Amino acid sequence: MGFETPKLDDRSFRDLVDEARRRIPLYCPEWTDHNLSDPGITLIELFAWMTDIVLYRLNRVPDKMYVKFMEMIGIRMQEAEPARVPVTFWLTVPQANDITIPDGTEVSTVRTDTDPAIVFSTDVPVEIYVPKLAHVLTSSTGRTGQREFKSYEARRVLGGNESFLAFESKPPKQGDAFYIGFEQDLSHHILGIQISVARAEGAGIDPNNPPYVWEVMGVDAEQNWMPVALDMDGTLGLNTPGLVRIHLPKLSKGTRGGVTAFWVRCRLDPTRSQRTYGVSPTITQMSIASWGITIESTNVTRIKNEILGRSDGTPGQRFFLAHTPVVPRIKSQEYIIVRRDDGRDERWAEVADFSSSLPDDKHYTLDGSTGEIHFGPALPQRDGSIQCFGAMPPKNAMIVMRAYRFGGGQQGNLAAETITIMKSNIPYIARVTNRIAARGGLDAEKLDTAKQRVPGFLRSLDRAVTAQDFAYLAEEAAPGMVSRAFCLQPPTTARGEIKVLIIPRIKSPEGYIAPESLSLSQDLRDIIFAYLDERRMLATQLDVLPPSYQFVETDVRIRVLPSAPAEETRQKAEDKLYNFLNPITGGHDGKGWPFGRDLNIGDIMAALLAVPGVESVRAAALYPATYERGSFTRGEALAVLPLPPQGIVASATHDVRIE
Repeated sequence: MGFETPKLDDRSFRDLVDEARRRIPLYCPEWTDHNLSDPGITLIELFAWMTDIVLYRLNRVPDKMYVKFMEMIGIRMQEAEPARVPVTFWLTVPQANDITIPDGTEVSTVRTDTDPAIVFSTDVPVEIYVPKLAHVLTSSTGRTGQREFKSYEARRVLGGNESFLAFESKPPKQGDAFYIGFEQDLSHHILGIQISVARAEGAGIDPNNPPYVWEVMGVDAEQNWMPVALDMDGTLGLNTPGLVRIHLPKLSKGTRGGVTAFWVRCRLDPTRSQRTYGVSPTITQMSIASWGITIESTNVTRIKNEILGRSDGTPGQRFFLAHTPVVPRIKSQEYIIVRRDDGRDERWAEVADFSSSLPDDKHYTLDGSTGEIHFGPALPQRDGSIQCFGAMPPKNAMIVMRAYRFGGGQQGNLAAETITIMKSNIPYIARVTNRIAARGGLDAEKLDTAKQRVPGFLRSLDRAVTAQDFAYLAEEAAPGMVSRAFCLQPPTTARGEIKVLIIPRIKSPEGYIAPESLSLSQDLRDIIFAYLDERRMLATQLDVLPPSYQFVETDVRIRVLPSAPAEETRQKAEDKLYNFLNPITGGHDGKGWPFGRDLNIGDIMAALLAVPGVESVRAAALYPATYERGSFTRGEALAVLPLPPQGIVASATHDVRIE
């Protein structure tokens, strides 16, 4: 049985008023008018209100003691996390010279009478390069079935002195492509390709739905090709001269046809359209330009070189930043400078606490919620000496915060196309926008939430030994970014091997979850791996990876009670399946489908029978499904769907009908 924290005084405002009124006859018998209009009753209510405030503060003493206990054992309240989003900067027109966008460039939403502007700032400085076309290739399938490349001189293509077939085969075949290669890394640029073509009489395609796709060479080890986001295609399927504008992702340098470059290609894919080319378009000239760039941005405002005050030379000094909440610091850029009288600047380092700080260590702590900066204390020892935990800034030294960022919180989780205002003036930039929604913003942690972390912290002691330790610390490594963490240990894995399975945070986990949302990003994996790697046992082989998702489709026929609305009940049954067969909200306890637990028809029928209004389940069929290229492929019906230890179910589609 758990302990219940008692209130130090549980009397309410009304209790205090009633108690005072009951004492009137004892202490003042001549006072006989006890109506609310009597001035004496008004005074009683006033003093009861003041006493109620004192009791409220008194009852917060246990919380304060809990906070001090958490500080003593090393638990800190998690700071606010800022939302992040790629912001696209559009040029007025393509420029003849490179354009620099410095880090800290601020953009925002539109300010209204009721809502303030929400500010984002760019994370890194970037250059919008003037693209320099270095190579032009075409490829087709030769007689031997091997890919054959043909090279063209880029300078002659740019000048209109050399033409080539976009798709070399006669007639054009699946996989034919033309390539444009750059020596520059044009990652995240908006690339404009002005294409001139000869008339393609009888090409035979739908100009509004051409059978080709624009791709770039990806950054993975296999250098696979990735589709790019198409902004516009004014060529009507390479039938007329026009501008093609694409948003490039992160690029990788690779080799094609014996030539190494950063490659962009246009590949023929007849499956994308009902009609394909009978005759290949002939490209007579191309010109390349940059129309802008996309930059990672964060929901913060940056402050540089804020003066906090002068040191008085004593230990344990405290200073406060002017703006809060302060988001987690970038160690290489955001730190304290102690400026001595002789003009020398000393860089000091932020630490979590002073327990390991020596007297000469230039350390300080920073509370992101309050903005409080605390220098190390000096404490008396048993032998009468004084021990300093960290150095003391010299007397009269100026304390300067080189840089910090404040903001964050859920307010930064904005919808797409809402960041449209340039707050920093940069020449030749016409407009900005966020093409996708901003995500990742979290408010600072509340005390009640922090209390829930104490048992896990005491159990693990910040060291990863047991499976529970790894799962707990994985969530601690990336607060608010992990929905579930699960650890596989021997004998499930090889001896000495630990696998930590991560399901990323989903904003709305109820219902259908798109498979793309379940993918584990490399950034999140790296954060969790680095955190666990510092806390694992020396001989442990650690890996952080996503679970093996087994997507599930069902065909269900139900009978509804006569008194229940038919369509509403059918919808509830369908919603139940999506929530039950769910890696985050699924299972019989609603805490997520258990890792490695098989799924059978009986589970589905039991879940449906619990839906109000369902009289019986007439038929139920269970199918495994695989996800590839944006669609599901259904397998054979099964009575039991087995899962490996790292497996977990997720919903594909469910067909629920009423009989």
